[in-house]
Amino acid sequence: MRVLVIGSGGREHALLLGLTADPGVDDLHVAPGNAGTRSIATNHPVDVASSDAVVALAREIGADLVVVGPEVPLVLGVADALREAGIATFGPSAAAARIEGSKAFAKDVMAAAGVRTAHSEIVDNPAHLDAALDRFGPTWVVKDDGLAAGKGVVVSADRAAARAHAADLLEAGHPVLLESFLDGPEVSLFCLVDGTDVVPLLPAQDHKRVGDGDQGPNTGGMGAYTPLPWLPEAMVQRIVDDVVEPVAREMSSRGCPFSGLLYAGLAIGADGPAVVEFNCRFGDPETQAVLALLESPLGEALDATATGRLAELGPLRWREGSAVTVVVAAENYPGTPRTGDTITGADVDGVLHAGTKVDADGSVVSSGGRVLAVVGVGDDLAAARAQAYDRVAGIRLAGSHHRTDIGLAALEGRITIP
Repeated sequence: MRVLVIGSGGREHALLLGLTADPGVDDLHVAPGNAGTRSIATNHPVDVASSDAVVALAREIGADLVVVGPEVPLVLGVADALREAGIATFGPSAAAARIEGSKAFAKDVMAAAGVRTAHSEIVDNPAHLDAALDRFGPTWVVKDDGLAAGKGVVVSADRAAARAHAADLLEAGHPVLLESFLDGPEVSLFCLVDGTDVVPLLPAQDHKRVGDGDQGPNTGGMGAYTPLPWLPEAMVQRIVDDVVEPVAREMSSRGCPFSGLLYAGLAIGADGPAVVEFNCRFGDPETQAVLALLESPLGEALDATATGRLAELGPLRWREGSAVTVVVAAENYPGTPRTGDTITGADVDGVLHAGTKVDADGSVVSSGGRVLAVVGVGDDLAAARAQAYDRVAGIRLAGSHHRTDIGLAALEGRITIP
């Protein structure tokens, strides 16, 4: 099977690595890819937001399956164009991708499906902002209603900080979503979904704040680990039963069935799971950790989802043990990152590229905020953490930073469900 992966981040590098282990996949392509993906796939410099360009490439290489990684091309309808061209595609239609592209749409779907989530209110007029803020607190959650790459969110007990973020979004012409704060530890659960058929992957936990101890601003994710030793074994099936399947049924009933990867970000409180957000694709950096433990053929699973055969796939098989991902970020991330710096020590097992490119002289340099995702795997969480941080220690990138506590709270038994 010839597979084309769309995207250039650590998530796409992880997908490609997973596909190399599938004996049914014999030819890999990626567009546009990065400095790391070139060693396992053919990179193609294509504008992934252009449906015409992606379809033309898929036809040119004779792709049997196209896997669309990032949210932007999905929201723009690239998967629709590929399907219209008769090409098997892993990734939802533009109509279904609204589950991530519009938080208001996601809230409406959840309300109709009876899925627990935070109380929310949309504000699109600055004159209404203060009155709306008064209806929330003492912890304010302020989100950009559209796509924000994980960085459009402020969670703060400081009303002035929450107001300033909301005012900035409104000034930029972005509607603001205010939410009540959900208590309890967060879980990321990826599910393969095709219509009303659902196959869950391993649960993971992301670390969104930039600094140790969950300090500083939100980012696209600074690290993750899987599985979760503090999560009751039956909780994954409960999330599927109470959250994912009802949402899948509701979307199908609306004429926009979901096909691809549905990511549920949840808070696990005393009353069970409540949805924080949905994504319409594999999340980053959880993907790198989750796929590191997958033993089932990845290409077979993605192809079954894309071609309507997910019900025939059966449960996925997983390696025993744990996996940890640590993100190495560029100086000043999550602000405007410093780029163009040479990277050394990254050409080893477990180091996945995200914001990298090959310079004119052949050097690998940074080209984005989250530069590398470093994965460790071990028999338990302690061993996986040790391997990940040992690999991080060998990387050199001027001004870079990373969290030192990925998975540490779980290891020390400090995470509990209320």
